[in-house]
Amino acid sequence: MEEHKARWYGGSSPGNRPAATPMGARLLWRDPALWVCGEWHPEHLRTMELGIARIAVLGPCSATRHDLTRALMATDLAAVARTWSGSHTVVRLAEWGRVEVLADAGAASPLYTVNTPHGTVWGSSSLALSPLAGGRVDTWWLAAFLRDRHNSARGLSAWAGVAPVPAGHLLTLDTEGGTSLSMWWRPTRRPPHEASAALRRALGEGVRVRVEGVPATSDLAGMDSTTVTLLAAQHGPITGVTAHPANVTSGGDMQYAQALTVPNLTRAPFPLGIRHLPFTATDVPLPATDEPAPSTAVWSMFSDQLGTFAAAGFLCHLTGDGGDNLFLRPPAHLAGLARDGHWVRMFGDARDWARLRRRSPLPLIGAALRGDASRIGRPDLGGPKWLTAPVPRVDAPTGPHADQVLVAELRTVARSAYAEIQLADAVGVALHNPYFDGAVLDAVVSAPVEQRYSARRYKPMLADTFADLLPDAHRRRAAKGLMVGDFHLGLRANRRRVLGLADGRLAALGLVTPPPLRATVHAAALGAATTWPPLLSALAAEAWLEAVERTPGTEWTQTTPTPPGAL
Repeated sequence: MEEHKARWYGGSSPGNRPAATPMGARLLWRDPALWVCGEWHPEHLRTMELGIARIAVLGPCSATRHDLTRALMATDLAAVARTWSGSHTVVRLAEWGRVEVLADAGAASPLYTVNTPHGTVWGSSSLALSPLAGGRVDTWWLAAFLRDRHNSARGLSAWAGVAPVPAGHLLTLDTEGGTSLSMWWRPTRRPPHEASAALRRALGEGVRVRVEGVPATSDLAGMDSTTVTLLAAQHGPITGVTAHPANVTSGGDMQYAQALTVPNLTRAPFPLGIRHLPFTATDVPLPATDEPAPSTAVWSMFSDQLGTFAAAGFLCHLTGDGGDNLFLRPPAHLAGLARDGHWVRMFGDARDWARLRRRSPLPLIGAALRGDASRIGRPDLGGPKWLTAPVPRVDAPTGPHADQVLVAELRTVARSAYAEIQLADAVGVALHNPYFDGAVLDAVVSAPVEQRYSARRYKPMLADTFADLLPDAHRRRAAKGLMVGDFHLGLRANRRRVLGLADGRLAALGLVTPPPLRATVHAAALGAATTWPPLLSALAAEAWLEAVERTPGTEWTQTTPTPPGAL
């Protein structure tokens, strides 16, 4: 399989000073330096100049040329750009030579900074920036990841000396080498019909700007990916791919995919065999990424899918990832109901949610009365037995505000999903997750609680917003296929290989103790009830450390600024 160069972008502080730039990058601007690496769709790299003012939009974006002109001249860049659909970063050279970098609200296009002797360098890949800071993995971040991958260490990235730019913030770099951060995005409130209209516009436009004029595929499984597929079909041919066990050709996701017949849609089953089981070795080495990718355990399957797409000439693949995070939430809103004294509804919703899952409502009610929205419906499993390192303070929201919990969790998952995009880049496929777009997040959190949370209906806001697009059977569907059994089988078939991961680089760093980790692997292979998230995180982190160890780091050089008066 042909290996492709990673796609990412970045820039440096303005001012008449040398700037660090990656070798082989394409410079969009020279002073201040702004570059891109890898192969990009032309419509996903747009720049405009008006006098000395400049603006660039990096990534898929719905903004028109008129929108770019407005943003270029606006006093408040964020006020103009906040409604643009897609996943992108906006960069503007403003008055007094300042550079403004707008980080998207959903963290789907994460940004990072590194301090160098010649000023700040920013970029969309912490891995690529890491050589400027010594190229060392941050073991504090890694310890927090091993405990709970969805509660990241505050102010840290996976690389020491590489700092994350908070999502929904504006990074400003001045000519003296200084930097500042200011929050530009906060949730707003909309009436139900306006929230649905905003969601339809954000998701629909986010899909359009990715697939228009591009040979594309999409996942075709649950309600989330089906919605994305149907939106894509409105703008041209789309191939919907449904993964299924090779010996099962009906029922489950296949049943719903086979029932879907719309113009421009070609259905393509993807049969899964023994070689696709989780933890199976493959001839395609795991690419190095910013952080451990969620799909590391299923890389044998994922790489085969991506390779098949690339070989057939498909340049773009859409997923439904993020839909569950937005529309299938634990009932964190119970804390807000308790805070506001809406006791009847709070007790009724807790009862209905608990009954659906055959649990007692008492833990839900207790957490709601304590005002702890982040713990409602989420048992604290504690740290895994094999984690021996101290864990730093993490970014876990507290209080009764369900939307704060949603936003924090979605941003963490979106940032982690960027590693999936990097995996796909390595085999020449542009992977897109439209549900992580900032405009989609903005639309969802603007909706009233009762429009989003229901124990009686499956994903009511998504189903109602796209009621005219989704067939009745798909809107009534209340679940999707699971792969837990495959993980037990894959671990059993590849136990020796996985056990080798239990006593490796993580143990050498003093982060894990091998015996309890090996015992958990043995038990899971035998089919014992397994708490999979921490085990998968440990195995993914070990594989990631191996990948970054064998991958050469980004090489950097110095770009000399253009002398004053020179052409």
